[in-house]
Amino acid sequence: MKSKVLNAILLVTWLSPFELFALPEMVIGEATINPGIYLTFEGAIKDDVAPLGVFLAENETDVHIEMLAHWSEDAPKGSVPGGYVAYLQVELLVKNESTDTSIAVQLAPHVNLSDNLHYAQNIKLPGKIDDKYTLKFIIKPPMNGSLGLHYDWREGVGEKFTPGGNFTFEGLDFSKIAKTTRR
Repeated sequence: MKSKVLNAILLVTWLSPFELFALPEMVIGEATINPGIYLTFEGAIKDDVAPLGVFLAENETDVHIEMLAHWSEDAPKGSVPGGYVAYLQVELLVKNESTDTSIAVQLAPHVNLSDNLHYAQNIKLPGKIDDKYTLKFIIKPPMNGSLGLHYDWREGVGEKFTPGGNFTFEGLDFSKIAKTTRR
């Protein structure tokens, strides 16, 4: 009995640093694009992303927008289900529904301990944090020349890595996420 209690205490003590991973995230939406790429769009708590000067500082950010791109079970042969899909070009248009003010940003590859590799960007919302927003994600294939497509891919899947896609989500309220901090 003592060993079970001791093991439980050790487990809780060991897991306590991982409380960071339990921070709230707002799932904006999910989609799939060819060939078998599963996308999850999220609004997350602003974060300290290095290198500073390249990414918006945490204290200047309202929300951290993310897109997770993973191979699905329907992906082409050789793709690892759940594996990160690299080289996508991801543009984000953020529109304030009250003022029609908008911004455009590029999501860049990021890595952390909770999502691992993903596309993201710290952003300053174009308005008040409690306004409603429309987000449009524009996913494009890799930049020409940045990814070589072997003969077997071109014959089995196609001449493009992916056709990409556009996904729009309206009426988004980021106030809860924007008022939360990580540290």
